[in-house]
Amino acid sequence: MQIILLEKLANLGSLGDIVKVKDGYARNFLIPQGKAKRATAANMAEFEKSRAMLEQAQADALAAAQAKGAKLDGLMVQVTQKAGVDGRLFGSVTGHDIVAAVRSQGFEIERSMIRLPQGPLKQVGDHPLAIALHSDVVVHITVSVLGEQTL
Repeated sequence: MQIILLEKLANLGSLGDIVKVKDGYARNFLIPQGKAKRATAANMAEFEKSRAMLEQAQADALAAAQAKGAKLDGLMVQVTQKAGVDGRLFGSVTGHDIVAAVRSQGFEIERSMIRLPQGPLKQVGDHPLAIALHSDVVVHITVSVLGEQTL
């Protein structure tokens, strides 16, 4: 299916690009989320009329993400979980736990922004993580996992 992108998307394209994607991806995700429209003649004409407004909105979102990223970059958060004597956690530290720890420090992020390339954290120690605030703004934080000994 041919679509017009209404915002910059990683690994897909930037604002105004006409790309071909699978039908299900377009129908179930891109179009309902407002990230794209079908590439019909009417939609292309409508897009060209509102292009300046969309570019300004994208620039504002990028500026806001950069400002937020400047404050968030280098942050260290602590998460406490029950652990055994060898340092392995009984559970794991997931994106939900990290979001709660970051929010307790006064920053608003979504769980989908957190990048856990090796999956949930299962060891005690410091783990560097990336948070994608925008497709162009990625900041790095450190999550310090503390083990709580059970008796």
